Amino acid sequence: MAPRAHIIGAGLAGLSAAVRLAERGWRVGLYEAGPQAGGRCRSYFDEQLGCRIDNGNHLMLSGNRSILAYLATIGAGHSVVSPVEPGFPFVDLATGERWRLVPSRGQIPFWIANPRRRVPGTKLSDYLGFLRMLLAGPDDTVECLVGNRATLFRRFWQPIAVGVLNTEASAGAAALLATVLRETFVRGAAACAPMIAAEGLSESFVDPALAWLALRGATLFTGTRVRSLSFEDERASRIELAGGAVALDKGDAVVVAVPPPVAATLLPGLTVPTEFRPIVNAHFRLDDAPVTGVEITGVIGGTAEWIFRRGNITSVTVSSADTIVDEPAETLASKLWTDVAAALGLPRDLPPARIVKEKRATFAQTPEQVRRRAKARTQWRNIVLAGDWTNTGLPATIEGAIRSGEAAAACLGSATG
Repeated sequence: MAPRAHIIGAGLAGLSAAVRLAERGWRVGLYEAGPQAGGRCRSYFDEQLGCRIDNGNHLMLSGNRSILAYLATIGAGHSVVSPVEPGFPFVDLATGERWRLVPSRGQIPFWIANPRRRVPGTKLSDYLGFLRMLLAGPDDTVECLVGNRATLFRRFWQPIAVGVLNTEASAGAAALLATVLRETFVRGAAACAPMIAAEGLSESFVDPALAWLALRGATLFTGTRVRSLSFEDERASRIELAGGAVALDKGDAVVVAVPPPVAATLLPGLTVPTEFRPIVNAHFRLDDAPVTGVEITGVIGGTAEWIFRRGNITSVTVSSADTIVDEPAETLASKLWTDVAAALGLPRDLPPARIVKEKRATFAQTPEQVRRRAKARTQWRNIVLAGDWTNTGLPATIEGAIRSGEAAAACLGSATG
């Protein structure tokens, strides 16, 4: 009988590892402490709004190869879509200026040479920061490479860095942002089209994966918290659950796909990131102003940073939200709706709203904390790690989470090999 992979955590990292291991002949069991799979990437019915919403907004790019491969495998390849208009629309609330950032089709960034396609208020020499960014070292921050005085910093580097790294540009690790730029913007328009889930995060990433895994004999145990692991001869020998224990057979493996503090309690001596950054999301229900398809807008000069529209739900994301995360939900809803109304030309009357706060949404992606990321392989022969906080070389994003699951599965190899 094929060995079994015991996956602790059924967020995207755990699901990604489960899919790739099931492909390779492993029997798969997932242990999820929460009531449902998906972790920080899921949808649910919100009673206050009377409809399903995502627990947070996630902007993806067409160059995210691991996302696209994962969705294709589970049969959900058409469940993420791009806006009809290409590129990234922005509005500066301080000046009222609007523009659309549309990269060139090929790898040569001809758009930078065209004043009408550049970010308003910028000149050609400002874009030398791209070159410095692509050569970023492990100790560089975004701000130290591109500066913070030019208009391009306020209208491009700051929103992109905070959105990608969930860490302020003054402290954010430039090397992580450089990796994203190389995989997307540097490859041209075909690799950096914005994408969001057409229906919902669960409908794209979670439900199809669980159905795919179930067809291959995988089992999901929700509401099942792993209390500890037992070790013997440099390997995990038992998984201790609140209601009992699971003995590991010879050849069985464990994938630890949980947040850093939990991983550190399960694996003695494991070094993990210790600082975190919050994200605040707002969802507004607009039955009188639904949209067809999806829309994305970047906001400069407000509290809101990115606006996502899908059907009758308009959502807002504020990353690295330390300065506002402790404000009351009513205050945040009013403040963020003021920005949305101004950016989209909508009535100022506050519609039904839901504020979602993730106080430890990602680890703080600073050079210091990046050095604390763990590799997929551990000191135990049958334990590997997955999670967007592990050393994928990418920021803590959906792409990073899925790629971490791929890396964990690759470490274990084929069940027959």
